[in-house]
Amino acid sequence: MRLLVVEDNEQLAKLLTQGLQAAGYEADVLSSFEEASMVLRTTFYAALILDLGLPDGDGLTLLREIRHRENPIPVIVITARGGLNDRVHGLRSGADDYLVKPFALEELIARLEAQLRRPGHLLGSSLRIANLEFDTRNRQASIDDQPQVLSARETAVLELLMRSKGRVVSKKQVEDHIFGHDGEVASNAIEVYVHRLRKQLSERGAKVQVHTIRGVGYLIAEEK
Repeated sequence: MRLLVVEDNEQLAKLLTQGLQAAGYEADVLSSFEEASMVLRTTFYAALILDLGLPDGDGLTLLREIRHRENPIPVIVITARGGLNDRVHGLRSGADDYLVKPFALEELIARLEAQLRRPGHLLGSSLRIANLEFDTRNRQASIDDQPQVLSARETAVLELLMRSKGRVVSKKQVEDHIFGHDGEVASNAIEVYVHRLRKQLSERGAKVQVHTIRGVGYLIAEEK
């Protein structure tokens, strides 16, 4: 699951990235208001961790901009502004959670998981469709309770589709989930990974289908 961290303190950003990766997340890091504003207009992320004291703008302004565009991305603010009025202002500006520096990385991850477990978001410890199950902590797929070996890219596609069960996932969302905002993607790469995943699931007896919704994206559903 790919996250965006907007933090201009290089050392803290590095520690956050390492901690998030150890917890099973991928993180892109940006250090400025302008970069974050541009990237969030074009790239899908599961959640945003946002520092308020950016060198070229106030993170709260970015937060209000995100909500004005009706972007529902979960946002956890991390900041040194710890006063009651600051916290209230941050939450009213559209933050889903507000964490005052210094904080324990374990608490940030727990708060992130709590946001992603909310209805409509992406987290669950175990995802199941028919006889196909995906353990999100170990990133392990099983069919009829038998562990399956998939490539890293096939696993990433399956994870996103199963987290989005019942919803169409756009090709752009799949690209962002796998490669991030600065990854180079061949024109047919996503189609290739989806085709390979579909073939693997079919050959191994998974009672699911990965549908291509032409011009829209992909949907996983129980086989009928």
